[in-house]
Amino acid sequence: MLDLVSVRENYSVADALAIALKTAQHTERLGFTRYWLAEHHNMPGIASSATAVLIGYIAGGTQRIRVGSGGIMLPNHAPLVVAEAFGTLAELYPGRIDLGLGRAPGTDPVTMRALRRERVETENDFPRDVADLQQLLAAPQKGQAITAMPGAGTEVPIWLLGSSLFSAQLAAERGLPYAFASHFAPRLLHQAIDLYRRRFRPSTSLGDPYVMIGVPLIAAPSDEEAEYLASSTYQRVLALLRGDRRRLPPPIEGFMAQLSPQERATIGDFLGTAVIGSPETVRSGLAELLRTTAADELMLVCDIYDPEFRLRSLDIVSSVCKT
Repeated sequence: MLDLVSVRENYSVADALAIALKTAQHTERLGFTRYWLAEHHNMPGIASSATAVLIGYIAGGTQRIRVGSGGIMLPNHAPLVVAEAFGTLAELYPGRIDLGLGRAPGTDPVTMRALRRERVETENDFPRDVADLQQLLAAPQKGQAITAMPGAGTEVPIWLLGSSLFSAQLAAERGLPYAFASHFAPRLLHQAIDLYRRRFRPSTSLGDPYVMIGVPLIAAPSDEEAEYLASSTYQRVLALLRGDRRRLPPPIEGFMAQLSPQERATIGDFLGTAVIGSPETVRSGLAELLRTTAADELMLVCDIYDPEFRLRSLDIVSSVCKT
């Protein structure tokens, strides 16, 4: 599961953090493999900006599930700082920490400058920064000038994340696992994973290509109720596309019917891989995604206004996957 740690209307940031921990504990009981957290900044509706801190909070409140970043936005951070933070997490929670890396800043240009001050990253910096992180998290070599401590020798698994072909190509060249951000940008999904698989070069950490895809998921006892619950996500997507970074709103009956055809199409494009519906709809939707992508892993994004209905949604998808 990927958690944006949404701040809901009429809820506090503290509530959002507590809901994230409760959700992580629930997914662990259901047998989920990972619980990842996304880095975003200057967004009133998302409380996961201090991603490494939050990973420690979630890992400390769970026992087995892997916890990681989906992802750390590398243009915002010096590789040494990332290596030390995730090296510390790896020492505290051995064998449970993942480091997903993104190439975008996850925010607007003004906030990006505030994060890195006078240092402005470009696309050309990302491959070098990834290489630096790989070196800093590996066993130190004789004569190495800088050692991450903690970090050196922890071998924290690195994933490359992306919504275009750039990271797919880089992940293939480096022999790293690849996660495609189809939960919000599905347009290049098939092209990116095809490129990654065709050009993959085995590495010491990964012998064969490994693909994860993001899937917006809302499950309920009926298709009608799932659509109603999904209207919270529809409202937020439409607001985001208009430049309004609002908190997650409560659902509205018949929301999509109130929109223009163009607005509905825009939301549909954004949520192109979404699986929304009853248990049977969810079963067939996930099966179709696996058939068309042959993904090794699905990363679910489940944003529902009522936290209890969110847990119920995860119960449903877990039951579907087990049958």
